[in-house]
Amino acid sequence: MRAVDIIKTAIGNSFRSRLRTSLTVIAIFIGAFTLTITNGLGAGINNYIDSQVASIGAPDVMSVTKPVEATDDSTGPKPYEPTDPSEVSSGRPGGSVLALTDDDLDAIRAIDGITAVEPLVAVSPDYVEYGDAGKFQLSVSPLSAGVKIELAAGDSFTEGTDENEIVLPTTYIDTLGFSSNKDAVGKTVTIGITNALREQTTVEATVVGVQEPTLFGASPSLNEPLTTALYDAQNVGIPADSTNQYGSATAHFDADSTDAQVAQLKRDLVDAGYAGTTVADQIGTFQTVIDGIILVLNAFAVIALLAAGFGIINTLLMSVQERTREIGLMKAMGMSGGRIFALFSTEAVFIGFLGSAIGAGVAMLVGGVISRVLANGLLKDLAGLQILTFTPAAIGTVLLLVMGIAFVAAVLPASRAARQSPIDSLRYE
Repeated sequence: MRAVDIIKTAIGNSFRSRLRTSLTVIAIFIGAFTLTITNGLGAGINNYIDSQVASIGAPDVMSVTKPVEATDDSTGPKPYEPTDPSEVSSGRPGGSVLALTDDDLDAIRAIDGITAVEPLVAVSPDYVEYGDAGKFQLSVSPLSAGVKIELAAGDSFTEGTDENEIVLPTTYIDTLGFSSNKDAVGKTVTIGITNALREQTTVEATVVGVQEPTLFGASPSLNEPLTTALYDAQNVGIPADSTNQYGSATAHFDADSTDAQVAQLKRDLVDAGYAGTTVADQIGTFQTVIDGIILVLNAFAVIALLAAGFGIINTLLMSVQERTREIGLMKAMGMSGGRIFALFSTEAVFIGFLGSAIGAGVAMLVGGVISRVLANGLLKDLAGLQILTFTPAAIGTVLLLVMGIAFVAAVLPASRAARQSPIDSLRYE
């Protein structure tokens, strides 16, 4: 019997007892449906997290600070040494970092693996204004290199331009008096900022795009020329030797660097007296929690599939018992035990494929409907979130996993059929 004949015979035998096979397929369907849904949920959430991470930093950059040396509690507090307050910048709640200077930037550039360094300057505008709509408070975030913006209209910043450009979030459009997102693109807004002399000046900027809000806020983004213009306006009245001090810097490294190379780069920064933090460090814990939850949900689906595996064992054992004389006849006609084993195991794999294919297909249909309903309802404020995302690779993995479980479940009954004596089988009543 050829392989093709074995497959055809196995498929036909699967439907000899339709009720028993249907119940087994339903059990497999439940496990495959659950596993596909949980995988889609994990993929959807992780894709959204990745897109949000891209909005706060590129994967090939790290934030570098100069932390205040920590006190070793085991040796007691260190002697007090006065520090120039202008050299200290507030860091995380409960901590502080020393301000970076131009010399520090040069030292960071000299570290092997660092390709470029940019100081991160902070500006605090007072308001933004357009036309007669009035003045509104403005809290901005300078756009780091490599950051991707989810745009609702317009474009991202122009490469190499000297013009002041700003990207407004959708939440600012109606407030500033624009009729739509597209209407805002190309318009000029006025930004007010107060300097150290308590004098308020203004800077004009062109709106080049409108961005969707993210999990990390809905602040307008500034290009480098606009950030510089606001920074210079803000520092009027500050001593010249205090303006070249920065809370942190953005260090670029090779995008193809391995985890080990990035870890070594961080150690080199520590040895030089600095601390480096990548976007993955900032968001990694959150993704780990999400992956852990999805793993637990997948475990429940696998348990359901294992239970379905026992159903396959029962189905095939009953089939072997009912077809004892048939097995004896096949052996008497020269069919080997290996081919009989292949016949029954193929039957089990087909049942597994049938249940998993139906389960995955229904999961994709139901998941698509759920995603659309949630995107237009409960999750409408989270632009770009597709809560359930199904990929061909994930669906293929589910099918192969279920078929693998079905094959393992078939080993016992298929082996029993292959070992039967043809004489005893033909005498079986």
